[in-house]
This record gives sequence, C-alpha cells and structure tokens, in this order.
Amino acid sequence: MPQKAWTAKRERQYEHIKESAKKQGKSTKRAEELAARTVNKERARKGEAKQRSRSSVKDLSSGRRGGLRSGTARAKGQTKEQLYNEAKRLNINGRSSMSKRQLLAAVNRKKGS
Repeated sequence: MPQKAWTAKRERQYEHIKESAKKQGKSTKRAEELAARTVNKERARKGEAKQRSRSSVKDLSSGRRGGLRSGTARAKGQTKEQLYNEAKRLNINGRSSMSKRQLLAAVNRKKGS
C-alpha cells in the first residue's frame, strides 16, 4: 500500500511498522492499514502532505503516545520493555531487577534532573 508521494524514508517506516504489527499478531490487511495511517499522520505532522487534519497536527505523536488510547483494559502508557530500554539509554543502575512501576519512577526522576 505504499504511495508514490512517500519518500524512501517513509517507505522504510511503513515496512517497519507493518512488520512490527504482524509480529504482534495483526492480520496483513490490518498491519498495512496501521502502517499507512501512521506514516500519513507523520507526513502531515512534518508538513509533507498537502492536506492534514487538526488532530494530526495538534495531537500527541503516535510514537510518544505509547498506547495511551489503545482501547484496551491493560495498563496504559509505555510497556515495561520500552521503559527498560529508556532506562538503559539513560544509564540507570539496577534496572534489570526493577518492576514496571519502579522503572517508570526511575526514568521520570532521571529525566527531571
């Protein structure tokens, strides 16, 4: 479903998102839809698209949102794996034995300082 107006970077982004969605158990059709929507929203946010909706420009980016509005009953926000990787990037000691809540607190403390 890649489009002619997409750059090589957007093509790679589309493929990456599609493969990630398929690994999460989504059907090929649903994975393609999610990838296309995400890429088009990012294009609108960066001014690459001719048309853009107000929500595409004013809302949180899909990457930053981290599942806040995923429509599920599970805990909202970043996953433990995402928090762990952020803690690793911030060089937080003891991260391997931390719970999700502890990782979140440690990452927030480190970012706040």
